Amino acid sequence: MITGGKSYVSSAPAFSNDAKKLLICTGSSVSIFSTSTALQVSELEGHADLVTSVIVVPASSKLLNYCWTSSLDGTIRYWDFSISELVKTITTGLPVHCMVIPSLSSILSKSDEKQPDIFAYVSVDVSQGKEKLPNTLCGQIRKCNLTKARMVGGVTLAETQKPDFVVSSPAGKYIGIRDKRKLRIWEVPTKDLERVFHKKIRLHHTKNITAFAFHPTERIVAAGDATGRILIWRGFGNKAFSVCNKTDGDFMDIDDGRAGVRGDDDADSCTTLHWHSAEVKVLFFSSDGEYLFSGGKEGVLMVWQLDTGKRKFLPRIGSSLLYYTSSGDPSISTISCADNRIHILKMPSMEILKSISGIKLPRSVPEVLKDSCTGFAFNKTSGIAAIRTDNYCIQFYSLLDDREISEVQVCERNYQPVDEVTVIVSLVALSPDGCVMCTVETRLPEDEIGGLVSLKFWVCGPESTNFSLSTIVYEPHRDASISGIAFHPTHPMAVSSSYGGDFKVWVSNNVNKLKDQTLASNGWTCHAVGSYKKKPMTATAFSADGSVLAVAAETVITLWDPKKNVLVAVIGESLEPISKVAFIGKSDYLVSASGGSKPQLSVWSMSNMCMSWSYKLRTEAVTSTVDDSYFAVLGLFPKSSNESTLHDVDGVILLFNVEDPVPVTTWFVRKARGGELAFVHLNPKSIKDDASDSTSTPALLAYVNNDHEFVLFSPHGEQLDEHGISHRENHVVPEETGRVGYESVYGELAEFKTMENSTSPASVLPSGRPWETIFSGSSHNLPSLTKLCSVFLESLLEKRTTDIE
Repeated sequence: MITGGKSYVSSAPAFSNDAKKLLICTGSSVSIFSTSTALQVSELEGHADLVTSVIVVPASSKLLNYCWTSSLDGTIRYWDFSISELVKTITTGLPVHCMVIPSLSSILSKSDEKQPDIFAYVSVDVSQGKEKLPNTLCGQIRKCNLTKARMVGGVTLAETQKPDFVVSSPAGKYIGIRDKRKLRIWEVPTKDLERVFHKKIRLHHTKNITAFAFHPTERIVAAGDATGRILIWRGFGNKAFSVCNKTDGDFMDIDDGRAGVRGDDDADSCTTLHWHSAEVKVLFFSSDGEYLFSGGKEGVLMVWQLDTGKRKFLPRIGSSLLYYTSSGDPSISTISCADNRIHILKMPSMEILKSISGIKLPRSVPEVLKDSCTGFAFNKTSGIAAIRTDNYCIQFYSLLDDREISEVQVCERNYQPVDEVTVIVSLVALSPDGCVMCTVETRLPEDEIGGLVSLKFWVCGPESTNFSLSTIVYEPHRDASISGIAFHPTHPMAVSSSYGGDFKVWVSNNVNKLKDQTLASNGWTCHAVGSYKKKPMTATAFSADGSVLAVAAETVITLWDPKKNVLVAVIGESLEPISKVAFIGKSDYLVSASGGSKPQLSVWSMSNMCMSWSYKLRTEAVTSTVDDSYFAVLGLFPKSSNESTLHDVDGVILLFNVEDPVPVTTWFVRKARGGELAFVHLNPKSIKDDASDSTSTPALLAYVNNDHEFVLFSPHGEQLDEHGISHRENHVVPEETGRVGYESVYGELAEFKTMENSTSPASVLPSGRPWETIFSGSSHNLPSLTKLCSVFLESLLEKRTTDIE
């Protein structure tokens, strides 16, 4: 079994001490990526549930590549991530939603001194086994002794309605949490013990606080709110104010010389910055404290110079920002985005060097388009899925390698952080060889005016996923939306069906085969148009050999000769509109699925022109093998049957032999609504070289749920290793010599060589064309201008040799 599609941005990542590796929480494991190649090099496996925090131990004489992780499985683990080895496990007994370790920043580097106990502050969920009532406090901030591997009993810093995110200051002096419209901050004592008093500080605001960060050296804290404002409190915790005026529980402003400070808040001043138009999600101070990084829903990283108020932008990132992470190398940092992508930045220019891309989620679909939207298309010979994304793109994602291959921008529109959807990529389809892609772009009308449907054909070479736009067809079916697209298995032909009552056959014209066997086409044109009693055409599919075209005309299935566009037969009569049709491999059967109040899955015999068998099942997806008579369906349970005994299971995958109504195998799955199925028939390139030639190419079943998490497995229960599938080999990169100082920021200096036995500054210059290199190198190593001027002028003069008699 092969799993993937996990979120890379469920928690903030962490850099290794040398900044060559990035540790990312991915589901129940920690994936380690190389920052130079953006490829995964290793993985930490051992947790049984979602990993919520990863903290790298600062480098010392003994500790070089160690980290702490927390998880919802109720454990905290200590790892040597250089060899992916688990060192220690601490059981908390409660799901850990967040963890900070303030004392790590003060670990002694001397090996001969006794190390004090290391304490972690964890945000845990205490609601397990309890009845959840309104206003129940389910979250607590507790203390854990990592050195002695135990929770500190009787020490609870705070109780919250739900487990909250804990933030620690860079120096480890403070920790804090958000509590609606206020910050709750605790001062960590210099000598932290199990039973020690933590000074409490509270800072109030008029709006809900969404993010905050501590200054690295001073008593300064910045907080962002839901309206896009950033508040900066200076001098917090210096003293305690005794004046407190309250009216109905609200703090009142007091004019005591503390500008912007509310009530008796323990701060000297409070200033406001405002540029963001939506809630602030990212706040981070630079290591020297001179700059503040902020970001949010706009997809723009903002840098504020605190002393002058000047701003710098990194725009058009393409998604909402979630985390900003710095490293020990001042030239590298990362930003994590809501589209499951982590960008590696070159600082201070904020240039995106590499991107680590996970599988993306699509934009929410309006209700009027839900029936005509498909989120996936599969290249069944390479294991690559084409997925609609939030930013009007199609992402090509390798299910075998669990990484992004490429991305195609379907609609030339910048990312807009608005809730109202006006344009959506509603359909995507791939030809069997993966060389042609079809997309449908729908622009929603405003006040029932201005709607537009665009059908686009994209082409690429057989060994490439770099698609280029070939043809655009505006309003291919007048003003009606497209219900489905199907490609001919062997010829450059495609069919689009429409709710407007017709289907169209599209063919590629002027096809020429080039020397590299790629197809060059000038475009796609409409070859034929068909309809049946003006009924909506709701689904379409080709037979395995392409000789028969099946088009669902609402409640019946029409069979056509695609070359002659002649109606051959009409079969079936369902009670509800048919939403899916598919031919079962090379067999003589066709399967259809209908929804509505009386859903039905039906299998039809083409030789007898009648129904073979059926189920009353709401079907979300149908797929079949190519060479045999097996097919699989993804069925949905009625909402009333989703009881607690099912453990959030809402769907089932059924594997059938087309001639037998009894399922061969059954799997219960979660998050099935909006999911997809596909048989992946691996080509020989996906098989290891030592695999036997007599072994048939394995057909794996791929299931992708509505969160785009996926699993590939053998439908007949064989072990994948028996087929020799090569999968996700670690991309180990050679160790690189790190750059420090000047080179880490500005790059490598130009090489400046001196000649041996030089007697004057001018002799360091090369002969021939010296003006090309005389100004290379550091200024303090260059000869003076008076020495260089004569040499430069002499090089411009033409030299002649004369004989003196």
